Amino acid sequence: MYEKQTSVLNCPCKEFPPMMNPAPIMTAYQEARRRTGRPSPAQPGILRRFFTKTPVSPAPENILPILIAVGEDSPLEGFQWLEGETPEEHRQRLLAQPVEDGGALLARMAARNREYAAENGWEWPGQEVLGPMEGGEAIDRFLGISDFHGKTIPLVLAEIPVKHPWEVFAHVPFGGWNECPCNEEQMAISKYWYEKYRAVPAVITRDVLEYDLPTPVGREAAMELALEQYAFCPDIVDQGCASVGYLADSLAKSTKWYFWWD
Repeated sequence: MYEKQTSVLNCPCKEFPPMMNPAPIMTAYQEARRRTGRPSPAQPGILRRFFTKTPVSPAPENILPILIAVGEDSPLEGFQWLEGETPEEHRQRLLAQPVEDGGALLARMAARNREYAAENGWEWPGQEVLGPMEGGEAIDRFLGISDFHGKTIPLVLAEIPVKHPWEVFAHVPFGGWNECPCNEEQMAISKYWYEKYRAVPAVITRDVLEYDLPTPVGREAAMELALEQYAFCPDIVDQGCASVGYLADSLAKSTKWYFWWD
């Protein structure tokens, strides 16, 4: 199954069957980040490479390691819904077009939510949803790679050739259904968050997207970021942590970002 799904990626993929201990998966991911010149913050000494002016030898290739679900929950099944173009044509079309301003896009998403709320007689986000910036838990592991019983889902670690991390959404179809932003919007927002926080896409399943960061955002930036993430993915608050303040407190402690769309 996974060979057929991943064949469209045209890149090395390592399969990981379901397992109770995700350690082998994380070890392989961190090693791939280190080897390809996009190191994971979980590795000692990495932050110095990100934030000092010491020259770092360039990677031999521009590659982004990413964990992708395979099987029935794979986002790669989205290629079957392409109309009038092959996966490669789809990829080249997305890579050739300008990337939108992700910050402006998030602002429009927030404005759209406020307008919808006003039309229906409520405030967005209301005070009960904002809440105090407290109670958040640190997220330092990928949540979307495991099921409700703690077993990992079928995955591949794909080493996708990209010049920039946000270009992964030209290679992996994700979004464009319900309230989940489409591939072009995912690229724009990922570019914005990478340039601002060095967040890189790390996990993609059928309905989950996770990012990896070198260090948590500062508390002074966390509330603004939480409001952006609420506009981007309302379900993480409305069907998850219940308040933007809780999310902000969590972001100030976390090196992983989790998004899920119903």
